Amino acid sequence: MLKENKLLPHGNSAVLEAMSGDGSDRSFYRIRLDGATSLVAVFPSRTLEKGAEEQAAAFHIGVHLHDKGVPVPNIAAYDRQNGLLIFEDLGDLHLQAMVKKAGSFAEIEPLYQQALDGLIRFQLEGSVGFDPRFCWDTPRYDEKLMLQRESDYFRFSFCRDYMGKIDDDHRLILEFQKLARRAAREPSGYLLHRDFQSRNLLVHQGQVRIIDYQGARLGPLGYDLASLLLDPYAGLGEKEQDVLLASYLAKLGRVLQVDHSVFYEGYYCLAMQRNLQILGAFAFLSSRKGKIFFEQFIAPALYSLKMLLRKPMGKEYPVLTSLVDELQDRHAKARFLQMDE
Repeated sequence: MLKENKLLPHGNSAVLEAMSGDGSDRSFYRIRLDGATSLVAVFPSRTLEKGAEEQAAAFHIGVHLHDKGVPVPNIAAYDRQNGLLIFEDLGDLHLQAMVKKAGSFAEIEPLYQQALDGLIRFQLEGSVGFDPRFCWDTPRYDEKLMLQRESDYFRFSFCRDYMGKIDDDHRLILEFQKLARRAAREPSGYLLHRDFQSRNLLVHQGQVRIIDYQGARLGPLGYDLASLLLDPYAGLGEKEQDVLLASYLAKLGRVLQVDHSVFYEGYYCLAMQRNLQILGAFAFLSSRKGKIFFEQFIAPALYSLKMLLRKPMGKEYPVLTSLVDELQDRHAKARFLQMDE
């Protein structure tokens, strides 16, 4: 395939090095072609029934985004028969790593401003001419997805399976339905990444590039913004989140008319949805898939959900607030006992 696409210099051989794929079941390899040139090969998941469809989505969405000027990696080659994708190599430096080694928020704020610029281009330009048939999962982020893949993910994977807390209180289910109904009222004609966080943002030659976009679909603006600001990998403080939220709205306001009060209300509900989703995901990945790397981020994700529920709009969800307080206490005690062993 490398020779067919003229990616392998004459007389050279390729050396493959396995790479980490975080929560993905796909296989990642760095292809070293010579002393200075490398590419990244991505093979489809062997366990996911729609692994080939996921790779096709990555190809079609990637080409679409690149053509729209969205800062994503260039696709060097794609083999439809086996699903192999080859990308330009952007290195291994995630925005998360930059955040962790920074001495202050001021040091990494320019990178976050780049991320916001890239996000807005992804959302607005990426939605122009976007064909829902590109999507391998669902074509739109909607109320059904929120209930099944986010609040139920939280209830079953996190509460029941991870924390051993079985809660079928009908009042809780009604609160989740209320939350999803409100979130679903947000305009959803924009392109949504659905995992726009610091480990899916690579910093290459000083520029922020967006990866892992194959799950993109149409949806509201606030969800990906919440993914970035609430991101447990980075652990931004509330003050930094407020700065970036205001900056996002200022940037967005240059190209789109936005009612700030209406946006904030919708953003809150979408942030809640995202927080429920990541707790379900971290629990599932760490306990069911044995990827214990993710377990360390459960405590900060629980804390951010608790902080959201303390905001004025959180008064509408008293049962969830009580449940999260209980879960946080139980999780803290469990961690203390583990440290004591």
